Amino acid sequence: MSGGHKQEIYRKRNTNGLQPHSVQEMNTKKMSPHNTVRYLRLVNVFTHLEPDILECEVRWALGSITMNKASGGDGIPVELFQTLKDDALKELHSICQQIWKTQQWPQDWKRSVFISISKKGNAKECSNYRTIALISHCSKVMLKILQARLQQYVNSELPDIQPGFRKGRGTRVQIANIHWIIEKAREFKNIYFCFIDYAKAFDCVDHNKLWKILKEMGIPDHLTCLLRNLYAGQEATVRTGHGTTDWFQIGKGVHQGCILSPRLFNLYAEYIVRNTGLEEAQAGIKIAGRNSNNLRYGDDTTFMAQCEELKSLLMKVKEESEKVGLKHNIQKTKITASGPITSWQTDGKTMETVTDFILGGFKITADGDCSHEIKRHLLLGRKAMTNLDSIFKSRDITLPTKVHLVKAMVFPVVMYGCESWTIKKAERRRIDAFELWCWRRLLRVPWTARRSNQSILKEISPGCSLEGLMLKLKL
Repeated sequence: MSGGHKQEIYRKRNTNGLQPHSVQEMNTKKMSPHNTVRYLRLVNVFTHLEPDILECEVRWALGSITMNKASGGDGIPVELFQTLKDDALKELHSICQQIWKTQQWPQDWKRSVFISISKKGNAKECSNYRTIALISHCSKVMLKILQARLQQYVNSELPDIQPGFRKGRGTRVQIANIHWIIEKAREFKNIYFCFIDYAKAFDCVDHNKLWKILKEMGIPDHLTCLLRNLYAGQEATVRTGHGTTDWFQIGKGVHQGCILSPRLFNLYAEYIVRNTGLEEAQAGIKIAGRNSNNLRYGDDTTFMAQCEELKSLLMKVKEESEKVGLKHNIQKTKITASGPITSWQTDGKTMETVTDFILGGFKITADGDCSHEIKRHLLLGRKAMTNLDSIFKSRDITLPTKVHLVKAMVFPVVMYGCESWTIKKAERRRIDAFELWCWRRLLRVPWTARRSNQSILKEISPGCSLEGLMLKLKL
């Protein structure tokens, strides 16, 4: 057997072997021309339509697509639209308007190319890979328009305690809320916190239940139909270094790579919470006269209550989650408390009790002490500064540019989550020392050099200090 023939057999075995691991949670079936046609006949069409798509909406959507991104299966780069300008605008407007009226999507716009990227850990373990999806840039124009039309309905259904994937909201405020609650908990009885993790949450969304939820939440039938027909007949392939697999159907989970998916999942998770009856439950703690028992960010959910109350809440949430196909990942679900902790069990498995927990890149401690978190962020800042050494050594880059780089790439690493920090005198000294270390490293001035801190700051002219920037962000 020739070497080339052996290589071809190896390529086929490996590409098809990767398929079940990359999409094992997506209820896939191998494609054939016959079952594709039969699948596409199941779509619905509504005659009561939302207002037509305007050309200015297409122009806005085109302008908001990020450049220098890998193209999908059709191979069309987004930069092509910038070159064609008005010609591309008119054609895309015509295509989007046709989809809007017929609710039928081009099959190329339903196709995704999956690429597995290694995470930390053993590279031979399939679970240590993250899958990303490449979709057509043309489809992103229509998806952005659809997202804008959906946004008002989504915002009206989601409560303030769910800031995930919402404009003007972020993880920082949620982290600050949890930190303040822990500090307040010292004044009351022992409060237990449970950080819930769902197993492959986005990949386990049931499509039929999703359409039912959208209808119950008042999403217009026309927009729901567009989403249903986008999901009907989805196809994907896995790209590896040895080639690509055959195309297969996806019958489960939200559309990977689609900007609509996080918003749809938010509604899915909101449905679970409503059915659990958490808003009416007396369990939780009083904040500004209101009873609060949960905080959410996308699929990250934090429950808080007294011991027995929290057990009851978790059982209700677990039951409602399983009804719509989501299961708790007991191994990653953690419990912490402001007082003594007892071990808990669910389904015969013990949930781990911890004294601290990383949530959204921020370490939450049971006692609410920020000193360890500040030290951790200063170490991360030192690492970020060290990674820029090659730039700081360059003589072709001006000093003001280097200073801007430090403020843009190093200081944000240190300041993440500082809105809720309680900064003591010792921490202030550490922060000031770190800032001076950054400026000395930038100027290549060692500590042994006989230069005062004032002369360093005068040469750099940083404006506002790092500590001053933190105080400006203080909530």
